[in-house]
Amino acid sequence: AQETLHFYGSLFSLPRRVLRNRVTELLELVGLQGARARLVGEFSKGMLRRLGLAQSLVNDPDLLILDEPTAGMDPIGTREVKDLLLDLKRRGKTVILSSHLLADVEDVCDRVAILHEGRLEALGSVESLLADDQRTQITTDRLSPPTVEALIALLREREGPEINILIGSRSARLEAFFIKTVEGGAPE
Repeated sequence: AQETLHFYGSLFSLPRRVLRNRVTELLELVGLQGARARLVGEFSKGMLRRLGLAQSLVNDPDLLILDEPTAGMDPIGTREVKDLLLDLKRRGKTVILSSHLLADVEDVCDRVAILHEGRLEALGSVESLLADDQRTQITTDRLSPPTVEALIALLREREGPEINILIGSRSARLEAFFIKTVEGGAPE
């Protein structure tokens, strides 16, 4: 991994000392510092994805174009890569992400273009594309059963008896549940 990054850094004519520091920083950034001397041929698919991401960052570009950067990664690796992409965005980098893993896209992208059979089908912010202006969502702390019943009665009185009301607990995403379970002990 270290030699690979040195090679790619040399293609950009980075000075040796800058490159040495950059390689160390990138291996840590993508979680491969412990595999710095391993042969790339021994890497798992997820490790190869991490190395590819480090390669793309070796010259500190302002624009990154990534294709399926989390494919083949376990949930923790996926979360780490998504966090890295969010950090790059916060640092002013532009990331163009191509992926069919829509949960990843939703987690890290500001704007989305949906292409189908070579045609642009939708374009906009994630928020605007997913907005449902036919529904109103209210989220509160847990309510007592009598309060829920009073709220339902009030809604039916004000909006009519045919109003659809769905009441339930907010659920976590499976990725967050998995990470909480393996890193912080099983949730209660």
